[in-house]
Amino acid sequence: MKVNSADIVISAVRPAQYPDTPLPEIALAGRSNVGKSSFINKMLNRKALARTSSKPGKTQTLNFFLINEQFHFVDVPGYGYAKVSKKEREAWGKMIETYITTREQLKAVVLLVDLRHPPTADDRMMYDFLKHYNIPCIIVATKADKIPKSKWQKHVKITKETLELHESDPLVMFSSETGEGKDKAWAILESYMR
Repeated sequence: MKVNSADIVISAVRPAQYPDTPLPEIALAGRSNVGKSSFINKMLNRKALARTSSKPGKTQTLNFFLINEQFHFVDVPGYGYAKVSKKEREAWGKMIETYITTREQLKAVVLLVDLRHPPTADDRMMYDFLKHYNIPCIIVATKADKIPKSKWQKHVKITKETLELHESDPLVMFSSETGEGKDKAWAILESYMR
């Protein structure tokens, strides 16, 4: 995928604010500090289109990025971050659930997990939620560059077993530092947009 244009078009909190287009959408979900913004920036060859922050929990809206005038990436708020009030977390949960369960343009969800650690209870809950609603799911295991290549398969095995990953769901090892997995991730994403 050659990215010629990428712009954030709207930050939405309710369906009335979603872009009124039939373009396909790929949502990006994951824990607050899993590297979602870095993934978006690497995939789109941009330095700071999605703002990375040393303070997790910054994304509090559904951020729609229009790419090549052809499709949207939708960055959803990160979950599992403790410094947000319970009420706020519940509001985000509702917003994400509404989007994922009602949006016809949604073609797949990229679930980002940190390859260095076993997926958390929140990661498992998100994966089970997506499976429950039959939403196609691509697992992207971030921060692959932080682990020696000789240990990758061990970590992949732990990730698959912890999530109880369905064989039909692809897992991509990814590094926003080295670009590892970028081409593979694009190939998979493009297959959902045809």
